[in-house]
Amino acid sequence: MKYYIIAFVVLVLDQVTKWVIVNRLMLNETRSVIGEFFQITSHRNKGAAFGILQNQRWFFIVVTILVVIGIVWYLKKTVDEGKRLLPIALGLLLGGAVGNFVDRALFGEVVDFLQFNFEFNWFNPPIYYTFPIFNLADSAIVIGVALVFLDALISWRREAKESAQSTKGESGDVQP
Repeated sequence: MKYYIIAFVVLVLDQVTKWVIVNRLMLNETRSVIGEFFQITSHRNKGAAFGILQNQRWFFIVVTILVVIGIVWYLKKTVDEGKRLLPIALGLLLGGAVGNFVDRALFGEVVDFLQFNFEFNWFNPPIYYTFPIFNLADSAIVIGVALVFLDALISWRREAKESAQSTKGESGDVQP
């Protein structure tokens, strides 16, 4: 149940922050948080990550429903298996997916607002890069995916170690 609570907290925080942005900032309005590096910018995205597949609302709604069903099924499976890190990752993924789903289903677009700008002064002329604007749901999804990879790496190392130990035991090596 606690993993669904994680998903619910992500969903609530995501929706509250989006509500604040929609009601406090005009579209494309920017407010500095840390100089030019970190800004809050009211932005709308009718596509997926990095603005790809614009205006494919129904495609994203159907895909998200399928993904949410898959996450719920896999979350139950991983909890039943006694895993600890993977269900946390899936809770974050679930909350993020539902957060962006709510925006798409209700408004046809996702509210984004976290903007990071990078300046690389060691080049002449300097290079400026603005990372695509995102939201808390996107952040939860990215962290969830990173934790899935971390869990896979930990599992892989554990299995490799167990395999090496069983192979060593089968070879007849006896330690005094």
